[in-house]
Amino acid sequence: MRYADGPTVHSDIHIDAPPSEVWALVTDIHLPARLSPELQRVEWLDGATGATLGARFAGYNRHPLVGDWRTVSHVVELTDERLFGWAVTDADGRFGEPVTGPAGRLATWRFELTPEAGGTLVRQSAELGPARSGVSLAIEGKPEAEEAIVAARLKDLRSGIEATLNGVKDLAEGRR
Repeated sequence: MRYADGPTVHSDIHIDAPPSEVWALVTDIHLPARLSPELQRVEWLDGATGATLGARFAGYNRHPLVGDWRTVSHVVELTDERLFGWAVTDADGRFGEPVTGPAGRLATWRFELTPEAGGTLVRQSAELGPARSGVSLAIEGKPEAEEAIVAARLKDLRSGIEATLNGVKDLAEGRR
């Protein structure tokens, strides 16, 4: 798969808790930083204190191949107890020109919740692009390896998604 194709990755998990309880966890932007190997910390911006359409938050990331960087995410999808989506931008210009709006996103992330068998089916997904990112930089350095670079990034993201979903499950089901 090529970066320009908008490669995606997702994982699903069933959680034995109602959507209202799971929703409180997946809309807590601080939680993934406790569970993800890459996201180190987050903070709401512009006085926001929770997930509302248009709210923004900063994410501070670390990856052994890319180093440290900051992103600014914009909440672009929000349906109570069903859908939480955000567009990630490179507001600091770490990977190219600074981007201030969600149209220039370097990735889009979502949590989708569906009532299922007395609990909740949760899907977390990420779509890369279309804006420049660390993946773009790697591809520019080695264009003949684009498919392998994209596959490796999707593998990293899947690992982070699975860690986050397992952590949400543990919290929602009372194991943490």
